[in-house]
Amino acid sequence: MRYLFSIAGVMLLIAMALTAVITAQTKPPSDAAQEAEANQTREKDQASSFEPPSPPASAQRTEERRRMVETQITSSRNGRVRIRDEGVLAAMRTAPRHIFVPEKIRSRAYDDTPLPIGYGQTISQPYIVALMTELLELEGNEKVLEIGTGSGYQAAVLAGLAAKVFSIEIVRPLAERAASDLARLGYDNVQVRAGDGFAGWPTEAPFDAIILTAAPPRIPQPLLDQLALGGRLVAPVGEFQQDLVLLTREESGISRRSIIPVRFVPMTGRARP
Repeated sequence: MRYLFSIAGVMLLIAMALTAVITAQTKPPSDAAQEAEANQTREKDQASSFEPPSPPASAQRTEERRRMVETQITSSRNGRVRIRDEGVLAAMRTAPRHIFVPEKIRSRAYDDTPLPIGYGQTISQPYIVALMTELLELEGNEKVLEIGTGSGYQAAVLAGLAAKVFSIEIVRPLAERAASDLARLGYDNVQVRAGDGFAGWPTEAPFDAIILTAAPPRIPQPLLDQLALGGRLVAPVGEFQQDLVLLTREESGISRRSIIPVRFVPMTGRARP
């Protein structure tokens, strides 16, 4: 009987141990365990839905800009004067031209051609932007006046080469859009104003460089007056037949040199009474 009782006792102990194990396995997890499991689930969900942020505009379409510089700007094809200034070439490789082009034609942003930007205005072809910029011979500490902001692209190129850029656009919606795009892209050394560029920007004069991106019949005298000694002014001049000219203020007066024939939209406002 004692032997049978011992066996029964052992079996009872085994049964109790199995019950304890089963109970432990089925016991609800602690709050800490539940939180850890929830965190793991959230991390998996976040990983599966993560989308990398868009790269900055200057990091987009870099290969197209490299090819643009190589085939359009440093090339001497079609008798073009090759652009050699390394600062200008770097600025052309950096400025995101496609951002300044209307969305419906952005696929053509780096083509070798001017493009319409609305209100009867255009963004100049890349080569002309580079040529006019190189003629200014910017070194990095200049104050530049631009007449004709347009899309803002020329101002963006200038911003990478000069200390400060002041730009005037007669078409207010274009001025507002360009100012917004330039600010959004981080060009904080560019100031855009809506108005007639004929009178320049007297409160900020004199300027080390002045650039016109629309063609007047002749250079407005207020712009000549605001050009600093040693300063350079680049502009298309003329009616139907236009020349790109370079003016330099020297001790003896203003010298003038014709560069190439061009075709720009006409400068409006007081420039054409």
